[in-house]
Amino acid sequence: MENETTIFGIRAIIEAVKSGKTIDKVFLQKGLHGDLFKELENLIRSESINSSYVPVEKLNRLTRGNHQGAVAQISPIAFHDIDELVMSVLQSDKTPLFLLLDQLSDVRNFGAIVRTAECTGVNGIIIQKKGGAPINGDTIKTSAGAIFKIPICKVDHIKDAVFHMQSSGIRVIAATEKAENYLYDVSFKEPCAIIMGSEGRGINPSVLKVVDDKAKLPILGEIESLNVSVACGAFLYEAVRQRS
Repeated sequence: MENETTIFGIRAIIEAVKSGKTIDKVFLQKGLHGDLFKELENLIRSESINSSYVPVEKLNRLTRGNHQGAVAQISPIAFHDIDELVMSVLQSDKTPLFLLLDQLSDVRNFGAIVRTAECTGVNGIIIQKKGGAPINGDTIKTSAGAIFKIPICKVDHIKDAVFHMQSSGIRVIAATEKAENYLYDVSFKEPCAIIMGSEGRGINPSVLKVVDDKAKLPILGEIESLNVSVACGAFLYEAVRQRS
């Protein structure tokens, strides 16, 4: 899978972007200069492609090829347009259930969540263009192939997805320990979207300010939180239970 989703070399990446390839993330060598490298940097910025500057050792681990200071990961899936996806679900006979992921960083958590989402009938997953886990071989393996079966959209900021859902009549519910209500006290029967936060930070405070409702899981042991993929499964299956 690595050979299929990884490309290297400055010119090769530039041409991949210009040809319309879906680039998940570009890794750039720290301290590198030159006209061609600058062209790549400008292209990445203009296309809002997720990127990070890393030591050359990181690039050497990503590929054995002559990377010239740049390695890119091509997404193995095509992303859906959020407007078209939401409209198609609203026009169907299904009660919409969407999942918004606020910058999850672990690819295995991401894959596990995708797998659970597919099993619970989620209509689509929305992620942020920058700051989240890439879709790579580990994601595909952990999702058990579900990544190919459920629509995934990218937005500039997760708040864009929140506002889009709300303007479409879809309630947005945040899964957060900062909530007063437990998830069992919140209704998932009507059209709704559930937001899950990142592993370390949780949901961005600016996002929490604009959601319609918040809910938390009861924690009875000494450890204060659950793994995000486990917590997401609990929320999704509560939605399934209420809708049954």
